[in-house]
Amino acid sequence: MNFSVFLPNFFVTLREGVEAALVIGIVLALLKKAKKPHLNRWVYAGVGIGIALSALIGVLLTWVTQAIGKAYPQYIEVIEPAFEGVFGVLAIAMLSWMLIWMTKQARFMKAQVEGAVTDTLTKNANVGWGIFNLILVAVVREGFETVLLISQYFQQGLIIPTISAISGLIAAVAIGVGLFVLGIKINIRQFFQVMGVLLVLIVAGLVVSALHNFDTAVLQLAHRSRASESLCFYYQHFTPNPSCILGPMVWDTSKILPDERFPGVILKSLFGYREHLYLVQAVGYMTFLLTVGGLYLRSLTDGYIKSNQNISVAPKSVKY
Repeated sequence: MNFSVFLPNFFVTLREGVEAALVIGIVLALLKKAKKPHLNRWVYAGVGIGIALSALIGVLLTWVTQAIGKAYPQYIEVIEPAFEGVFGVLAIAMLSWMLIWMTKQARFMKAQVEGAVTDTLTKNANVGWGIFNLILVAVVREGFETVLLISQYFQQGLIIPTISAISGLIAAVAIGVGLFVLGIKINIRQFFQVMGVLLVLIVAGLVVSALHNFDTAVLQLAHRSRASESLCFYYQHFTPNPSCILGPMVWDTSKILPDERFPGVILKSLFGYREHLYLVQAVGYMTFLLTVGGLYLRSLTDGYIKSNQNISVAPKSVKY
């Protein structure tokens, strides 16, 4: 099992899945309270189609990458790491936005969902479609963020990224069922705070990985164009393990703590650890932690998901 692929996908899917599950659970609870259980099928339809659309986006991204690789087979070793780097940057941007902006907005989520559902129910016409669209948007929004992260790993194979995504989704569904069906009480605020800190570290690791992928792409391009001196700023200036565009090596812990063996592989998956780390990667990693990580920690002081703390929905009653 490649934990460096499995664990990041699992935790991102779990976090995004739980957020979607909260929206779905709140809508189902409101429909039950309004005595309109016949509209539940529109909720389930929105969930199913939302998951299918998210998967389709992932398939299309993978297909585009493979199609470009087949069109330019001589540059396949350039195209694949370049696309992985691009997907990594997109994932970093989307997940960073989600962590900061959604953290500030999440405490209003219950009120926003209730308002949208109440407004839809009072209009009477096309009530089902209104519920369907609400759920569809919620699922696709979370699914798209997850797909961006997973897509960069599809170049390494389909099995592990798929299994990790499905595992995270199953765990999210289990948490949703526990909250809204079994009436289990958990501190949602603390759950998202812990998951948020973990995702900050995972995304910081993506910064290191994305830079590595761009370095690999530029190095391969330099070899094919015979322009290593112009493209690779440090290619022949630092030995014995030179990078192309990442500067000198900061450390080499391959003999002490290799990142492909336990426990290095766990540190690599969760905290962005690399046995070979270069100057630009180290600067990028620390810059991300100080900026995005700092903004996220500051956003927590505003009161994360206050209205959703200790959610419990019993089978015969609804408690918020």
